[in-house]
Amino acid sequence: MLLDRDFDVTTTPVASAKLDAAAIRSIENFLFDEARLLDERRFAEWLALWTDGGRYWVPRFHGQADPFEQISLFWEDRMLRETRQRRIEHARNWSQQPVTRTTHLVGNVQVTGLDGGGRVIVRSNLQLSEWRLELRQLSGQVHHKLEATAEGGWRMHLKRVDLVNCDAVFGALEVFI
Repeated sequence: MLLDRDFDVTTTPVASAKLDAAAIRSIENFLFDEARLLDERRFAEWLALWTDGGRYWVPRFHGQADPFEQISLFWEDRMLRETRQRRIEHARNWSQQPVTRTTHLVGNVQVTGLDGGGRVIVRSNLQLSEWRLELRQLSGQVHHKLEATAEGGWRMHLKRVDLVNCDAVFGALEVFI
């Protein structure tokens, strides 16, 4: 539920994360794989990377504390992410003629700690080149809250993308950042 004010959107750790080098490398690979899925427009596979209750958030303002008191560029639960995917991929979606092409560059990946629910908080930097009729550059800081899976992988519980130019005037932001 999007208006669930109990959903923890904070990205400040409440505990340190004691992860070995293999676990940290698996987190880095998870972020790199996520970027590849977005660049290859494999949105259904990207949607499978989420927990059932996970949220995708792109704040509208620098330092925005939550998505409830101010408008956000994106604040999406599972239903809205799936709706966006269907719209983006629809053959008659005029805003995807031609389709948006992207290249994500993810770097400076750091595990910063754990949240109150024991999820791993990961901070990274993002450079995004997006083309649809013209080239657009977006960049920012990304925070993921990741849950470990029984199979040894990861699922996203929160993805917060703080764009450097979040307060700019944007043309349509169609695809996931």
